[in-house]
Amino acid sequence: MTGTPQRTEAAPYYFTYIDRITSPDVLSVLESQLDPALKFLHTISEEKSLTRYTPGKWTIRQLLGHINDSERMFVFRAMWFARGFDTPLPSFEQEIAVAEAQSDTISWARHMQEFGEIRRATLSFFRNLPPEAWSRTGTASENTFTVRALAYIAAGHLDHHLAILRERYIAQ
Repeated sequence: MTGTPQRTEAAPYYFTYIDRITSPDVLSVLESQLDPALKFLHTISEEKSLTRYTPGKWTIRQLLGHINDSERMFVFRAMWFARGFDTPLPSFEQEIAVAEAQSDTISWARHMQEFGEIRRATLSFFRNLPPEAWSRTGTASENTFTVRALAYIAAGHLDHHLAILRERYIAQ
């Protein structure tokens, strides 16, 4: 399914991410993000990956762990809805996930490898969707989403957090 999601395809908050993606071809966007993101992430040292831009904020490792967990969650939701399940899904509490992931104990190299693996799995999932699945809907976090919106959210979420990484962590 092509074209950007309509405002009815996700809660208003998620357009923070969706609106970052202007292409009508989200698969191309998801694919085109992979290599540049990895190239950028490889410029960050193991030591630098443990820094915070201000006290109380996540480390760079925690930020990438959050990106990885969130992409998994967006794709799980998309899979659930695309396969026709109608049971509402619970909320994703990012602060709980970040705390429990213990990302600072995992090497930066492994975080980057994991990101690549997750994005390749994301691409495989979305590439293999039947056309009618893109418009299927479901409920998560008490909000309605289409599968298409979740693909855009995954792409926009990465774009959003890489911008934060560049502006707040690296530009220091």
